[in-house]
Amino acid sequence: MSPERRDTFRWRDVPHLLSTRLLAAFLVPTLLILAVTGTAVYQLARAILEEELGTSLSNIAAATASQLNGERMLTIEPGDDVGGTRTWRNVVRLLEGVREASNVRRVFAVDVQGRVRADVGGGLPVGAEVPELARDRLELARVFAGQHAASQVLFTGSDGRLYKTGYAPITLAGQVVGAVGVEGSAAFFGPLQRLSRTFAIMGALALAALAVVALLTARGLARPLRRLMDSALRIGRGDLTTPVPPEPTREIGVLARELEEMRGALEGRDRQLKMMLAGVAHEVRNPLGGIALFSGLLQEDLRAGAHEDARAHVERIQREVAFLQRIVEDFLAFAREQPLARAPVEAPALLSIVSELSSAEAQSRNVVLDVDASFALLEADGSLLTAALLNLVKNAVQASPSGGHVRIHGAVRDGRYAIQVHDAGAGVPDLQKERIFEPFFTTREKGTGLGLPLARKIARAHGGELHLTSTPGDTTFTLTLPLGAVSPPR
Repeated sequence: MSPERRDTFRWRDVPHLLSTRLLAAFLVPTLLILAVTGTAVYQLARAILEEELGTSLSNIAAATASQLNGERMLTIEPGDDVGGTRTWRNVVRLLEGVREASNVRRVFAVDVQGRVRADVGGGLPVGAEVPELARDRLELARVFAGQHAASQVLFTGSDGRLYKTGYAPITLAGQVVGAVGVEGSAAFFGPLQRLSRTFAIMGALALAALAVVALLTARGLARPLRRLMDSALRIGRGDLTTPVPPEPTREIGVLARELEEMRGALEGRDRQLKMMLAGVAHEVRNPLGGIALFSGLLQEDLRAGAHEDARAHVERIQREVAFLQRIVEDFLAFAREQPLARAPVEAPALLSIVSELSSAEAQSRNVVLDVDASFALLEADGSLLTAALLNLVKNAVQASPSGGHVRIHGAVRDGRYAIQVHDAGAGVPDLQKERIFEPFFTTREKGTGLGLPLARKIARAHGGELHLTSTPGDTTFTLTLPLGAVSPPR
């Protein structure tokens, strides 16, 4: 896939994926909660109302059974409803009164065989079997055992409504001789269903509102993420100069700041790399030119038999090769990211080693090295610190006049250990102070310009810093380092 197609794919898919995920994160749990909660509430309310209806109907049936004379009820025979006997009329009158007073659909009385003795609202003749009793035979078994009961399930009447039946026993001389059944409408299902529909509508509205919030949130997140993606793509394409814009959102703002720091670090490294490559090319060109020149002269002298001149040319070539080798070594030392091998280092011992290693060159230039170091224990890479200090002392020796002194002083200052290398040379001009730590910047003819930048790099790798103060006759490099875990003795 080409970069253009890959970029287009990201542009199109990231906001879409973010919106989809936010919608799923918002809506799926909410939908599950609403569905589970709504179903649970609906079922609980239905169960409670059904139980209340069954209890109410069975109580009505018990009150009716208490008013019925079991002996008279048993005297009702098939055909009494047609002839309209007094006993049958009295029982029907009682059941009609209960029906009207209780506002129920049907009230009937049956014997223990389940045959009708009186039926108000159902229209069954005396002696007929009630079909609904087969459905409630378990409940009737309890009723004929002397208990109240209600049908466990709702049934649908001819009018399409839901009904429930409550039962109570009719007794005679302590024996159950029949039962009263009361059918009542489950009228509560209308409001309950309306409540369920209202809950569903409100849930749908809530889901729609959450969907809008999720989309707005996704867009709000997608815009800064899109800007961050713009910046990341620019950095990936090599544009390290355009800053990453800050973002007001806290979390995305942190990402923007980190990306900007990364861009700045990459820009600095890129600039440093270009400068180093240009410096290496410039510094290598001179010795290579000298090598080419003197090797040509050497060839001519050897042909002419001028061996003494040839020997001088060989020495010049060897010096140029040695300088070229030093350039390469300094460049590699500066460019290489070496991990610090930290270990406890005693500051006085470190400065003494640096003084010993620098003594030969100091003596050759008639310069005296003075070392004065108070005790401190540093957690540092001793070899790298030695290399950094050697560069500072070497520069100070080369800048000092004959018979001069280079003072190396170490002391604890403001909770850190400060190492100062002081010389009384001509000093560093103000224009050069700003560039003294730039790689490949040097004022000496055979200098690589990497010693001081490498020293500062080593200091910063240790969590320290390297500073310069210079006036004519008074130049001081100060290298500060954090103290180790052990404090100096008193």
